[in-house]
Parts: sequence; structure tokens; C-alpha cells
Amino acid sequence: MHQRRPPRKTVADANDAPAATASAGLAFAALVLANVALAFGPWFVRLADVGPVAAGFWRITIAIPCLAALAFAAGARPVRMARGLWIMLAIGGVAFAADLGSWHLGIVRTTMANATLFGNSAILIYPLYGFLVARAWPSRMQGVALLLAAIGAGLLLGRSYQLDPRHLAGDLLCILAGILYTVYIVLMARARGAMRPLPALALSSVATALPLLAFALLLGERVMPHHWTPLLGLALVSQVVGQGCMIFALGQLSPLVVGIALLIQPIVAGAVGWVVYGERLQGADWIGVALVAIALVLVRRSEVAPPRASAQEMGP
Repeated sequence: MHQRRPPRKTVADANDAPAATASAGLAFAALVLANVALAFGPWFVRLADVGPVAAGFWRITIAIPCLAALAFAAGARPVRMARGLWIMLAIGGVAFAADLGSWHLGIVRTTMANATLFGNSAILIYPLYGFLVARAWPSRMQGVALLLAAIGAGLLLGRSYQLDPRHLAGDLLCILAGILYTVYIVLMARARGAMRPLPALALSSVATALPLLAFALLLGERVMPHHWTPLLGLALVSQVVGQGCMIFALGQLSPLVVGIALLIQPIVAGAVGWVVYGERLQGADWIGVALVAIALVLVRRSEVAPPRASAQEMGP
């Protein structure tokens, strides 16, 4: 009786798993760096001597030539793109403009804790998108990670959250910002499946700048700064490094991983508040930090263990 021989392994097969693991590891490192850099955004906005929406305009405007130069240096060249991709990038850029405008307005109208909590509501919304729309259902380990992250977030933000009618407008603006940011990262994740990250970010940023300028002028904000240092920091740290690394990671990691990693931002923001403003972290804060760190380790291990193409789940 003839026995069927097992399929022969090739060198390419042997290299696929390590390559996929290395790629996922690089994307995860970029995601962590992105959230660390983005956490400095509110601090730079408060330091700027222009209006909050105008600060968002300068964040984008200063970053555009830097992003274009980096994209060109990385080998990107002007190419003809599908109309649908142009529309996706344009809508993503406008959504990001609305996100920045509403969040920056909210930052100066509520507490830092509330702004961080509501502005990062994509922590919950983006994984829900992954579960319901992209069909990226969590594994058992990912479910445990999500539970730990939720408890950690509650410990980090629940103690300092303040329900106050005086903060209602700022809270609502920050909630709106979180929803708009989710729309932005969903669209950019889809665009990421068709083009490189830096050109995608540079082109969407072009669509972001003009709406922010128009919004700032309509609000009567001061647009021209006397001191450029906070705006340069906002552009280079938050937009070039933060959003650049975020767009690189999108499409390579599942929505659950991206959503949980957003919790890095309130941790870093708390550290900035401790160093700059003397806002000391309490015992519950440290427990929350530990739980979020464990959740990140678990979700990272679950992402590497069964290599799968998350980009296909999130792509067009």
C-alpha cells in the first residue's frame, strides 16, 4: 500500500514564521513608541501661546514637509492612486482635523484626567469595531488581557475622574474626539493595506491642515505664535513620531492590540503630570499601571503565537 509522503518543507516555509514574528515585533514596538509620543500632546498644547485649535493646525502644518521628506527618503515616489484611496485619505484627514479640534478645545475646558479618559475612548470603540465589523474575535488570552486592561484603566482614571457640570462641555468635546479618532484609525488602517505608512500619513495630513486653520479662524483664536518651541515639539513628537509610528503599526496588528496599547497614553501622561506638575501617583495608579503592562504582555504573546494576517482582517 502506497503511503503518502508528508509535504516537504522548503527554506521559504522555515523562514516565514520568524519573518512574521519579527514583523509583528517591529509593529508592536512602533505602537508602543507611538503612544508614548502621543501622550505628550496635551502638555505641548497647554504650553503653546496660540489657541488650542490653532495649535493643532501648526502641529500638522509643520509636520507635513517633514513627513514628505521622510517618505521621499524611504523611496516613495508620486504614483497614480485609485480614486477610492484618495477619498479614503481625504475623509481620514478631515476626521483627524475634527478629532484634533474637538480634543484640543476639550483639553482646556475639563480636567486632564477627564480629557485623557474621554479622548482615548477609542480604547473601547476600536476593539469593538474589530469584533463586530472586521470579525477579529479575541482568543481566550486576549479576553483575559482585555479584562485586565479594563480594570487597570478604571484604577488609573477612575480615582481622578470628576463628574462636574462645569466640565460638561469639555467632556463632550473629548468624547467626540475619541469617536472621530476611531473613524480616523479605521480609515488609515484600510489605506495602510494599499500603500506605505509615510505617504499615507503625509497625504492625509494635507487634508487635515486647512480645516483646522478655518476652524481656528472662525473661533477667533490667536494663530501666529510668539514662541515656536511647544509647536515644534507638538509637530515632531506627536505627529511625525507619534502618528508616524501609529500608522506603521495599523494593519499589522489586530484592533484589540491597538486598542489596549492606547492605555499607554494615560500612563505616560500621568508620569508627565508627576514630573512637571507634581501630581504624584497613588497606590491604585501603580496597580493600574501593572495591570495594563500585564495586559500588553499577554496580548503581545497572543498576537505572536498564531501568526495571522491582521492586515487582511482590517484591509479593504
